[in-house]
Amino acid sequence: WLNSCKKLISRPVWKDICADAVMLAPQDDASIQAFFERYFNPWQIETNTGVNTGLVTGYYEPLLKGSLAPKEGSVPFYAVPDNLLVLDMVKQYPDLKGKRLRGRLEGARTVIPYWSRQEIAEGKIVNNAKVLAWADDAIEAFFMEVQGSGRIQLEDGSLLRLGYADQNGHPYKSIGKWLVEQGELTLDKASMQSIQAWAKANPQRLQEMLNANPSVVFFRVLSGTDGPIGALNVPLTDEASAAIDPKFVPLGSPIYLSTTRPNDSQPMNRLIQAQDTGGAIKGDLRGDFFFGTGQQAETWAGHMKQKTRFYILKPKTTTPAH
Repeated sequence: WLNSCKKLISRPVWKDICADAVMLAPQDDASIQAFFERYFNPWQIETNTGVNTGLVTGYYEPLLKGSLAPKEGSVPFYAVPDNLLVLDMVKQYPDLKGKRLRGRLEGARTVIPYWSRQEIAEGKIVNNAKVLAWADDAIEAFFMEVQGSGRIQLEDGSLLRLGYADQNGHPYKSIGKWLVEQGELTLDKASMQSIQAWAKANPQRLQEMLNANPSVVFFRVLSGTDGPIGALNVPLTDEASAAIDPKFVPLGSPIYLSTTRPNDSQPMNRLIQAQDTGGAIKGDLRGDFFFGTGQQAETWAGHMKQKTRFYILKPKTTTPAH
């Protein structure tokens, strides 16, 4: 929450709230609870048809093995290409709020869609984008794109942290859903772990599967030792940050999550912070819970697909839209 306040404190509605938050003792649970009760009202999020139960998945910061030079079988992580155009048309077309069009020039005046994953894999981007690093494993590199950030352990033992910078403008499409449609997996068995197992068993079809998702993420090198940087431009906190759809939930908002642990009926009710977004996170009853870094975080994130109820905490000086 204090990380969120670093970005929110300049806004009038948050100024006094965040100034008071800084004065709280970080281990004083009673004072922290009293603070949130003093400044906020909880509002349950529901659709305009009255549906109040949604879906929460999980994500994590991957740790991959890689290098700064290509090796046999390695795949690249690209920086933002120099020919990627980002068009923001909100001033002229308010209905496009939250949307940016991406493309590239063909000739002198025509803007066309940017290259898809398949076209990029075929090498069309080579002369337009710098390679930041190479990953030893293609499917792990793909999942790092899905997570939006990650760390790469280089051959000398050092770590390189990469974070989301932009993407190619194509919509995200689930490769798990593609595998189900192909009859390779059943819906109840589709998880990150089962997709990885299928990829290892079917190397000849790996690129075909990856191309089912035309969206490609471009990265930037991150410095510092804090967590990965989310869309609010603050470090994410293990099991306390989440990605949301900013069209429905403002970035920086505290959210109370009422759900269960991955593949379990054990309750998981907690206050989290809306500090990130994601290409697959769309809708008012949709969230992605950040589990942190490491193997255990990966396991939890891969199995997280739980029904949930969301409660947004709005400052008492405001009223949410209906």
